[in-house]
Amino acid sequence: MAQATFSVRMDETLKRQFDSLCQDFGMTATTAINVFARAVVRERKIPFEISAPEPAVTREGALQAFTALRAQAKANGVADLSLDEINEEINLTRREAEI
Repeated sequence: MAQATFSVRMDETLKRQFDSLCQDFGMTATTAINVFARAVVRERKIPFEISAPEPAVTREGALQAFTALRAQAKANGVADLSLDEINEEINLTRREAEI
């Protein structure tokens, strides 16, 4: 089987940590990268979940969301609903969802 070179740039500290961990596993970084590549090809996907962390809810973000909802309520003509009317709408929606 012909061999090819694969060059990757990464943070120097990360590389040292990766090399050290691979050594603890009894393999080289090259072997670990080959294991990863084989798993990707075999499974036809990245063999682990990649996701972004949930954004932190900040006071500023919550206030922006509230302000946007207020503007939407005003635009839809429901900005003057009482708390009882709001709760009734919530309960109606929940009942409809159960059907």
